Amino acid sequence: MKRSVKAFFSAIIMVLLAVPSFALYNRYGIPDSSEIRQDLVETWFEAPLSNVRMNRPEIRTNSIGEKFQIRLEETEDTFNIFVAPYARIAVDVYSDKGKSTEMQDIYPGDAAGSWLLVRDKKSGKAIRLRYYFSADSEVYVQFTPINKMAYADYVIFGCYSAKGVPTGLYFDRFYAASFEQVVRWTSGMLPWQYSKIYEDGYHANQQMLNLLKERNSSVVFTEDAMYDEDGNPVYISTGKPRKIPEEDKNKITVSGAGYLKWIADGIIEPLTGSRLKREPLIVPTVEYKDIGFQGILNDKYSISFSLDWIRNLASAVISVRSGHNYMYNESNVDVRVEPFTSEMTEKGIINSAGFIDNTGYQMQCLKALLYVLAVTEPDTMYFAAIRETDRRSPEVKVFNDCCAIFPYFDTKKCFRCVIYKDGAEMSFDEFYSRYCLDFIYLTRVQASEQFFPAE
Repeated sequence: MKRSVKAFFSAIIMVLLAVPSFALYNRYGIPDSSEIRQDLVETWFEAPLSNVRMNRPEIRTNSIGEKFQIRLEETEDTFNIFVAPYARIAVDVYSDKGKSTEMQDIYPGDAAGSWLLVRDKKSGKAIRLRYYFSADSEVYVQFTPINKMAYADYVIFGCYSAKGVPTGLYFDRFYAASFEQVVRWTSGMLPWQYSKIYEDGYHANQQMLNLLKERNSSVVFTEDAMYDEDGNPVYISTGKPRKIPEEDKNKITVSGAGYLKWIADGIIEPLTGSRLKREPLIVPTVEYKDIGFQGILNDKYSISFSLDWIRNLASAVISVRSGHNYMYNESNVDVRVEPFTSEMTEKGIINSAGFIDNTGYQMQCLKALLYVLAVTEPDTMYFAAIRETDRRSPEVKVFNDCCAIFPYFDTKKCFRCVIYKDGAEMSFDEFYSRYCLDFIYLTRVQASEQFFPAE
């Protein structure tokens, strides 16, 4: 009897050992092709291009029923081998009878769970291999061979949060490695904390966005306009009363800066019953040399206006919430994180400038930065000041414009970013195309589900 019990448990252990490790545990919940890739090394990953071209696209299924397509795609200088997971999408079909929707089977090469090997056409040598693990295809890890050893990159929207990190592992070990193994092998080397997305952590951001969208049609952009602590329309520049045209009497008439104050008032008024005063919001936060060109200009034009405004505005919100009166330099509202080492540009990979005091960040890294902030600071919105440059000689660098930015992840863990500027919603692409040559400064504000902006 004892022997049969022992034999029974031995059989159970053997069965468990026979099940691939990726099937037992995959914390990211993505398809894993590791057991399929074990059988592709000779025929796809190391075979000459002439042989690989003879391979037809293959569909293979792993032990838990997930389907993958193995295929070849060529460019001018490389040939790329994809091991791509199955997906099903709705496609609109137009015909003489009108529009209909059909489901179509696809195998996207950059979906979560996809694996890509890039090889050189002339030599046949591997150039790099890549694991896609995010709902956003521009977020991935890749490995490059140097003297047969693998060096790792962690890429977020064209910016490297880790680049050229030696793994101490042979490059070809990744041909059959599961994604779970990759995470485990590089846990102390790569910033995997940026992959831990909690899609349920953005309720306040979405609540605020819903209300802003509802009120969007009521906002009329008006130069130099805001509402004071009593809700009276005044000029930002002087604080004096301003008249509202009759046709806009029931509208919200604000400038870009006035719109940000209107948002801040919607956060604090439910807490205090009052709104922010104008005078503390225009206090200078930047010192310029009196004899310098920027300093002389600032005496006349207030070239740091929007930077001062967003710093003081964010500090005022945190002061109300904490019950302690913070000046901007005591409040920790400035975003100063530096998560990137380098970035991809049209001129190749260059070192990232990172955060520059009283200037902010280059616009090229903004999307990647907001992605990281959305992961590490969920349910936070940002007031942003844009530093533009008049490229005549001598150059004039000025903070005039500002906006509100709401980064978050949706229920499918896809990164989203909504921008409100001058009282209107803007897509990130539109915003970037307008300001891609400029700098942006961010201050953080904790989003609120108790958000009630004035009507």
